[in-house]
Amino acid sequence: MTQIDQFESVFRAAAHDAFEYDVVAFKRVLFVTDGNADQSKAFVQQTLGYATNLKKSEIELVHGEEFQTTDELLEKVTAHRPDLICTYRNLHSKAWKFRHSLGEHLDVLLQRTDAPVLVMPHPEAGFANLDALQETKTVMVMTGQLANNHTLVNHAISFVASGGELYLTHIEDKAVFERYINAISKIPSIDTDDARKHIAHQLLQDPINYITSCQEILEEKGLSLKVHPLVSFGHHLTEYRQAVESHAVNLLVMNTKDNEQLAMHGLAYPLAVELRQLPLLML
Repeated sequence: MTQIDQFESVFRAAAHDAFEYDVVAFKRVLFVTDGNADQSKAFVQQTLGYATNLKKSEIELVHGEEFQTTDELLEKVTAHRPDLICTYRNLHSKAWKFRHSLGEHLDVLLQRTDAPVLVMPHPEAGFANLDALQETKTVMVMTGQLANNHTLVNHAISFVASGGELYLTHIEDKAVFERYINAISKIPSIDTDDARKHIAHQLLQDPINYITSCQEILEEKGLSLKVHPLVSFGHHLTEYRQAVESHAVNLLVMNTKDNEQLAMHGLAYPLAVELRQLPLLML
């Protein structure tokens, strides 16, 4: 390696991505249900008791008697132009009895609308973790690329109840890492042990630096919440499921849209299907 290469590597390693804080406010919140007017109002009140940050929002409601098809639902959403949509799994579907899907209405909402969607457990399914629905005291961000994901983090912050906790997680896929290390081991000019050590360190150090900047900036802003890092190697689905259970998470925040595909982003869909007892904020 030349001296220029060494200097550039040191410079790049010292350059950290800093968190950019922005206040997220939901001026207009649209609740979408498949029940009648009275059932829908009960769902609204339960959700506002859980997500107390929405109590000052302008609340609008589309209940089950106002639409049947996904096209009709999209027309309603377009007309209301909400900043946030609140609904639940398996909307207008009996599939809440099973573990296999979110339902076609919710799938369309997540992919065809720009507004974030707060997805609650189905009110009739009986799968909900009632402790998790009390208040958003513990919020977790789930992403495979945490650094510079300011929008995701800011949305999560907006839901953390006063004095609550925010877990910022970044799980590097261990199987993918081992595949690249195996390829490196076949290149004679690269020391495999040295590469494993330094690449692993750098992959984890970037999100750690970003989380540190989150902690510092939120402390400067005087926000009454604690930020915890969860950064490691592992199997994505297994690690996130264990993290949610071990930290008694009340809300999981994740990206769902992918600019390069119509299907839901990355691990969002399998996690959303698996963690059906937990509210999800899906951006």
